[in-house]
Amino acid sequence: MINCAYRPQRFAALLASVAFSLITMSAAFAGAYDDFFVAIKRDLPQQVELLLKRGFDPNTIDPVRGETGLILALRDDHPAVASVLMKAPGIDLEAKARNGDTALMIAAIKANKVAVQQLIAAEAEVNRPGWTALHYAASVGANEIVQLLLDESAYIDAESPNKTTPLMMAARSGHILTVKLLLDEGADAALKNDQGLSAIDLAKQFNHVDIVDGLTYRLKRAGKL
Repeated sequence: MINCAYRPQRFAALLASVAFSLITMSAAFAGAYDDFFVAIKRDLPQQVELLLKRGFDPNTIDPVRGETGLILALRDDHPAVASVLMKAPGIDLEAKARNGDTALMIAAIKANKVAVQQLIAAEAEVNRPGWTALHYAASVGANEIVQLLLDESAYIDAESPNKTTPLMMAARSGHILTVKLLLDEGADAALKNDQGLSAIDLAKQFNHVDIVDGLTYRLKRAGKL
């Protein structure tokens, strides 16, 4: 026969034990959280890999910068750490930073061809609504990456929220070879953004005369000017 007199004491002891375990787990998680982002910022791939093997979530977001570990590693030019995170079980390659950037977009704007190739091989999404990796690659004149993205069926006239296209980004930034590449691949130079500005208008604003001349010639030849 069970002595009921001891049940409240045993139940209280059980609750205390569970509470202690939860506190211990929370402390351990907090420590792992700090260790994870410190390891990324210090470019310590082995430490990151160890934490992941212990079950740390690779998609955890740094509240200070609002970015995942993978995005942080790519932005801070830590390729070894980025490579570890790309291969992590459960990694979400489409996770967005607070501003909407994805890992592929950051790799593109950093002109990190190897990372772009790795992400594409891991089936990162090339096309998405709004700003895209192609916009970012075009803005910095990363022609090899522009071509890589186009080869993966990136939409060449993708429109940002204000209808800016990759061609407009290249023209605005003065990357004449990128402008030529996009035009050769079929970009529409006649498109305008929400302010009514075309790629030519943006090139004029920033005094990129050669780009203005080239775009004008293309539009006239196409009968659009």
